[in-house]
Amino acid sequence: MHEMGVAQQMINIAIASIPKEIVNPKVETINLKVGKLAAVVEDSLQFCFEILSKDTMLEGSKLVIEHVPVKVRCKDCNNVWEVDGAVFSCPSCKVGAVEVISGRELEIVSIEIEE
Repeated sequence: MHEMGVAQQMINIAIASIPKEIVNPKVETINLKVGKLAAVVEDSLQFCFEILSKDTMLEGSKLVIEHVPVKVRCKDCNNVWEVDGAVFSCPSCKVGAVEVISGRELEIVSIEIEE
């Protein structure tokens, strides 16, 4: 379950990004972008985050996850489309030479701190 490692990295990044001049910060929300190709199970990530954030400034904060669809561009005709299944051939020209342009994201977009 790589969600444990992902949650730990998120916590490390979030804590490191909080300005030092904020005394006793209380993080309310961590906003994430997670692409479908990142292979992250949301419930597992939430569970791991809750366990690992205990007794930190992130304890009790919530993860808000924006799901990013898989979008590809055909290298032959430049058609861009959203992929739902496992078939990566262009619906316009039927060629299978594609470039993934979104769907691999796994990033912290913002951190909301209680004032």
